[in-house]
Amino acid sequence: MANVGCVADEDEEFARPRTAAGVLYFDGAARVMLVNPTYKPGWEIPGGYVKPGESPAAAALREVTEELGIALPVGALLVADWAPAAAEGDKLLFVFDGGMLSPRQADAIRVDGTEISEFEFRARQDLDGLLIPRLARRVRAAIDARAAGQAVYLEHGSARSADG
Repeated sequence: MANVGCVADEDEEFARPRTAAGVLYFDGAARVMLVNPTYKPGWEIPGGYVKPGESPAAAALREVTEELGIALPVGALLVADWAPAAAEGDKLLFVFDGGMLSPRQADAIRVDGTEISEFEFRARQDLDGLLIPRLARRVRAAIDARAAGQAVYLEHGSARSADG
């Protein structure tokens, strides 16, 4: 790794990935919350893009509050995923643990109707039919990381192999 601990050359280019953060919330049946965005097909997890100067955790809390109408917990990091997309460029995606929601918390959710039309708690086996493939891989990896009590690093929603 060149320039570690050194002053960067002004002509040197650095990555500027689009950064997003989401949160996994669970119900009493260990199902994960998914949200249905109004602006594109398919389901997502609550969250969104990080604004300049904002931490991923703060962005996750802001987005959850905007989308679901309630400030819900944003806990430990579960996943960091390097997932560039051809149409959007470099992307760095974080998934945090929101924990298990109480029935009272779930009942208090009011989707914004602008970005999100509805939410549902869905079982792990339903993810492939509802999420795009790399998001389904990312969510499954986050569920596994939560169970193991250890965050994981992914590339394109999959664990990085030892040979890179």
